[in-house]
Amino acid sequence: MTKPPINHQDPWAFLRRYTNARIALGHAGGSVPTKAILEFRLAHAKARDAVYRALDLDSMQISLKPLGLAQHKVRSKIEDRTHYLQRPDLGRQLHPDSLHILQTESASPKVDIVFVIADGLSALAVEQHAAALLLEVIPLLRQQDFNIGPIIVAEQARVALGDEIGAALQARLLVMLIGERPGLSSPDSVGVYLTWGPKPGRMDSERNCISNVRPDGLPIKTAAHKLHFLIKQSLHRQLS
Repeated sequence: MTKPPINHQDPWAFLRRYTNARIALGHAGGSVPTKAILEFRLAHAKARDAVYRALDLDSMQISLKPLGLAQHKVRSKIEDRTHYLQRPDLGRQLHPDSLHILQTESASPKVDIVFVIADGLSALAVEQHAAALLLEVIPLLRQQDFNIGPIIVAEQARVALGDEIGAALQARLLVMLIGERPGLSSPDSVGVYLTWGPKPGRMDSERNCISNVRPDGLPIKTAAHKLHFLIKQSLHRQLS
């Protein structure tokens, strides 16, 4: 009599349809199956690639053009990605040439909101999702007649670089869209940081944050409505 085949499927396997987390991987004896090991190595490689990827400035500029806002490219005092990972302090400081560009721009009327798009730890994230998020939220802001400044695209940037950018432009509120540290299932996650009265020396506790903006995390439309609410409240209450 032929024995029925043994079912080695993990009883939790159905949960994988609800999450990208590494659950129900199964086993091969006392080890993880080869397929799970290869998937882990691929995810690790994607995360490393996201960290070292350079921001495609030309593509970003084209994707932002439908917004009809002026754009400026700036960079921190960092020269390359290796230096970026070694010296986070310099990623928080504007290059003198970039500071001069922004100080020239500040001669125009003061603005309520300045948006910064920064590569951070995943240029891939902002390349894929930053323009889509702004295309959702800026039309909502224009209904309230807020004065929106130029869009700043920043290379080799840390979150606090926005403080110096906002101060140079004399912005009431600075909103930075930045690539978050890649996880092993999320190399394309965008973080959004809001800072009222940006100036050098602001602490992270003085910011609001919307995290994990991406199709498999917080959807773009949901993030846009949350961001719109936080911007309105910040400008009304004069805090973040």
